[in-house]
Amino acid sequence: MKRILFPTDFSEAARNAFIYALNFADSFGAELVLLHVYDLPIVETPPLPETTTEIFDIVEMHQFESFREELPALHKLAEDNNFGHIKFKNVLMYGDLIYNINKVSEDEGVDFVIMGTKGASGLKETFLGSTTASVISNVKMPVLGIPAEAQYRAIKNIAFTTQYKDKDNDALRNALTIGSAFNARLQCLYIKNDDDPEDIEERINEWKIYYRDEHIDFFNIDGDHIEQTILDFIENQHVDLLVMRTHKRGFFESLFHRSLTKKMAYHSKVPLLVFHEE
Repeated sequence: MKRILFPTDFSEAARNAFIYALNFADSFGAELVLLHVYDLPIVETPPLPETTTEIFDIVEMHQFESFREELPALHKLAEDNNFGHIKFKNVLMYGDLIYNINKVSEDEGVDFVIMGTKGASGLKETFLGSTTASVISNVKMPVLGIPAEAQYRAIKNIAFTTQYKDKDNDALRNALTIGSAFNARLQCLYIKNDDDPEDIEERINEWKIYYRDEHIDFFNIDGDHIEQTILDFIENQHVDLLVMRTHKRGFFESLFHRSLTKKMAYHSKVPLLVFHEE
């Protein structure tokens, strides 16, 4: 992991996530690419062409000045937390957030995206805010979403949800790499259901044998409601980081489909890392 992209709107949620970004950059010896994306205003009444250009120029100048004013606070936060040695690159762009994240990731050779999330009330946002959910669903890089309520602590327990599919191995190996960097133990979580394949026990045993030399514990749990079972597991096992892999487009819709009409009593305060299907 050489470069980590950190999209920021300079909110409190982003500032909180910045501590995670610093710790990951430090653990992997990576450079942080700070990205701020802004929108140009929508002009409802068509003005003269030169007036439109003037409006956009003023907005761009204002965004540039704000960006320049906000950056010292982030650098000071890094210094105050003994991360002053981490290299930064600052990028200011206008337009669509997801498009620009993909563009900067490709241009800069980014390996990883870390961003803060804001609170939300819908079930699909149980783990993260709607903007981050959209980013996770549409960007190409792995994305780590940090809930606004999360307080950074040493990552010692990582939960990895799996269906014991062969394709899950890539994400699991990546999770093991992160675990190694933080000296953390991995907890492999499978939630049993009526659609289990007939050879599920055989798959589980194969994984246990294959990963016998790794720091992994295997948990196979019955649960009628996937997201509630995950949240309970996080709390009971003192999980510091939750790792998932998308299996298809519309991943979040399928994951939370059975409980979309229910209301959760609480939201997860644990960061969620999502790897995409290759």
